[in-house]
Amino acid sequence: MELTVTESKNSFNAKRTLEVGEKSYDYFALDAVPGMEKLPYSLKVLGENLLRTEDGKNVTEDHIQAIANWDPKAEPSTEIQFTPARVLMQDFTGVPCVVDLATMREAVSTLGGNPDQVNPLNPAEMVIDHSVIVEAFGRPDALDKNVEIEYERNQERYQFLRWGAENFSNFKVVPPGTGIVHQVNIEYLSRVVFDNEGVAYPDTCIGTDSHTTMENGLGILGWGVGGIEAEAAMLGQPVSMLIPRVVGFKLTGDIPVGVTATDVVLTITDMLREHGVVGKFVEFYGNGVKAVPLANRATIGNMSPEFGSTCAIFPIDEETIKYLELTGRDEQQIKRVEAYAKAQGMWLEQDAPEAEYSEYLELDLSTVVPSIAGPKRPQDRILLSEAKDTFRNQVTDFTQDPVAEDESKAAEKMGAEGEDQHEYDKSSAEDFNSSWPGRGESAAAGAAGRPSKPVKVTSSAGGEFTLDHGMVAIAAITSCTNTSNPSVMVGAGLLARKANELGLRAKPWVKTIMAPGSQVVDGYYKRADLWKDLEALGFYLAGFGCTTCIGNSGPLPQEISDAINDNDLTATAVLSGNRNFEGRISPDVKMNYLASPLLVIAYAIAGTMDFDFESQPLGKGKDGQDVYLKDVWPSTEEIEETISQAISREMYLADYADVFKGDESWQNLDIPTGKTFDWNDDSTYVRKAPYFDGMPTEPAPLEDITGARVLAKLGDSVTTDHISPASSIKPGTPAANYLDENGVERKDYNSFGSRRGNHEVMVRGTFANIRLRNQLVDVAGGYTLDFTKEDKPQSFIYDAAQNYKEAGTPLVVIAGKEYGTGSSRDWAAKGTNLLGVKAVITESFERIHRSNLIGMGVIPLQFPQGESHESLGLDGHETFDITGITAFNEGEQIPSTVHVTATKESGETVEFDAVVRIDTPGEAEYYRHGGILQYVLRQMVKA
Repeated sequence: MELTVTESKNSFNAKRTLEVGEKSYDYFALDAVPGMEKLPYSLKVLGENLLRTEDGKNVTEDHIQAIANWDPKAEPSTEIQFTPARVLMQDFTGVPCVVDLATMREAVSTLGGNPDQVNPLNPAEMVIDHSVIVEAFGRPDALDKNVEIEYERNQERYQFLRWGAENFSNFKVVPPGTGIVHQVNIEYLSRVVFDNEGVAYPDTCIGTDSHTTMENGLGILGWGVGGIEAEAAMLGQPVSMLIPRVVGFKLTGDIPVGVTATDVVLTITDMLREHGVVGKFVEFYGNGVKAVPLANRATIGNMSPEFGSTCAIFPIDEETIKYLELTGRDEQQIKRVEAYAKAQGMWLEQDAPEAEYSEYLELDLSTVVPSIAGPKRPQDRILLSEAKDTFRNQVTDFTQDPVAEDESKAAEKMGAEGEDQHEYDKSSAEDFNSSWPGRGESAAAGAAGRPSKPVKVTSSAGGEFTLDHGMVAIAAITSCTNTSNPSVMVGAGLLARKANELGLRAKPWVKTIMAPGSQVVDGYYKRADLWKDLEALGFYLAGFGCTTCIGNSGPLPQEISDAINDNDLTATAVLSGNRNFEGRISPDVKMNYLASPLLVIAYAIAGTMDFDFESQPLGKGKDGQDVYLKDVWPSTEEIEETISQAISREMYLADYADVFKGDESWQNLDIPTGKTFDWNDDSTYVRKAPYFDGMPTEPAPLEDITGARVLAKLGDSVTTDHISPASSIKPGTPAANYLDENGVERKDYNSFGSRRGNHEVMVRGTFANIRLRNQLVDVAGGYTLDFTKEDKPQSFIYDAAQNYKEAGTPLVVIAGKEYGTGSSRDWAAKGTNLLGVKAVITESFERIHRSNLIGMGVIPLQFPQGESHESLGLDGHETFDITGITAFNEGEQIPSTVHVTATKESGETVEFDAVVRIDTPGEAEYYRHGGILQYVLRQMVKA
């Protein structure tokens, strides 16, 4: 059942009929409103959305005219209400969504409403893809073993999700082991053009994962939002937004031989992040678009969060239709998509007149060269030809690991004993280099220009070898970004074939991971007979899920981990993902690099980042001759021929024939019954959310903030991973202590991501990333100063926050630029709220996190233009008074600034007017109610 179409006021007489084959559809014609025809594609989608949902209240004639008369050069100022057609979720973010919905059912009943009101009105679909952890690798039974462990660890969560699928209407769950949410979305779930009770309209979709933008490659307008905003959309609440600026990105030329889609997307990421596109739409246009295969478009759209735009969209054309045919969509749907797009002027014609854009960029695809990105941000592109030199220039910043050093300091300050550091084997550089055949350098030159700390290791799997800074500890083909793209996946398989035929192998210290985005990849690898070659190099199928990209790379072999940590080696990871933030990939790895699947295999063979593929051989072939990367790199013709022979429409039809059914483990789950969930007080995975406890029918007036303390003083580019990590739970921390107290063994801690249904774990994990740098203390990790104590001791952030709460002291966080970059992680805002933080003051915010903070009742503020906590001389020891917040109580007017007075310990004050980053009346309403869910709940009760 799809969302019932609300009857539009149709003020512009736009409702018409479209005949497609033997079926007719109602639709809302854009050409009924003068000006719509000249808009960029993405704004046409928004325009149709307003025409169809015009109700005279949320959407009015003025809103429709504002879109039609859009001024591309103007700064965004007009608020509109966008109603997405559906909501997409993955399980890490989806579990707390379902927890909140289940809790809302009880809260509605408590406030006198009907619990059956709490049901998704829009289609909501979840794909369980974030829970599989690569425990087993490099062996034939890796997939079965990892799935078995996944079910053991996540049984409570899966029972809860199956309960939700059976008790919430319009909610479906794709079971574990099927694929990654964004690949399943483009291959199966995406409609492109909806048919809803005979009404045709563009498929629009917001998702609880920032890489929802992958669907932009299919012409579907959508982006990632926090789980709380997605919940509101599921319950019929439109998304409040300003009509954006649109950046036109013109593509020309063709991709050169030897250059991959990954290289193209890293180049585009670099260009757009440098240009500045946060909060803007990016739209690709020009005749060059037609030369970009759909899979490459999806790869580019997927990386939108990495360059910061709201979306990165391609129009509909013949390539879209070819992809829909290939992936098994039915004939009527395919015809509807083409007919609708052409009728609405949304079809990309050759030499079509160009729309006017707010800003312009252009890329000649023929100029793209092989690249990687790292070591800690996806926009930091490195030419492959310069990778070795760049690594050598950067590795010195990582060889003295602040985390290892700081943990010792932290333990000392908090009264604990640090662990003894083992002596490393002082092997010579000659020994180190001789252990890597074919490095192409003399021993003396091998260590020149970089720090060196060779360490001998004996492994049952790989014999004796020597490790050093730059060793590749993880080589992972993972993530929706690239595993959805047959050209790079087949390319990786063919590279493995050539390498295997020549006798090359991955180095024994490399954890090799293969985690495709859907079962279709397994199918075409089998048909092309590529598995035997991938497996010969260690790349056995480990699971269908995000794995390494989300931090689920699993533990390294013990002897490797010990060698790294006991000797403070700077290990690296190479992954075909989209995220490489600090502390995300593995706690044992300091430097993380994004690369194409082909280069992932190449680096696994090389074994080190300290490597130049042009001048150094990968190793010796069976004939004793040096083998270089160029010798195993497949040609474009080989890749295309393999794709044409190995991939068919029938494969997609077979793999998605019964996608919601699941395997026996899923079907045999014992699930509770009843419209309201029977919470288990002993559960450490799923607990009733606390957000509605004691909530009155009407919101209390907002108050100014008085006497607040700084919980954390942070620098630039603090990511949602820093704020709320998804990775493993470190023993001895507040989250681990909670699990210990509840009888959970250390081996069963699982990850923060898997425990997002339990607020007790998540609040203890907020600001707990091991590489977070809180400038209030001189150590890395989740520490702060506790000003409730006379001697201001160093404390875990969670413990200090509890003391502040008991003392009745509100909290603030101050930070630098680009605060909240990365994943659309609602727990980064939920945890902030539950710690008692009332305001976050930064130089700038990333879009999703700013919205999430408002959705949790935390006010986002910015320092005056050109100012920062450094320039204002704030050291975090001040108390903060923020006045002007009460202005929100006085009607719909949003105060542009509030006044901040920071009082130092000496009595001196620093005063400034902070910019209020509540941008629309809708956001202001959410803030007045203490959060978006509280607002929606009260509206339900009133109804």
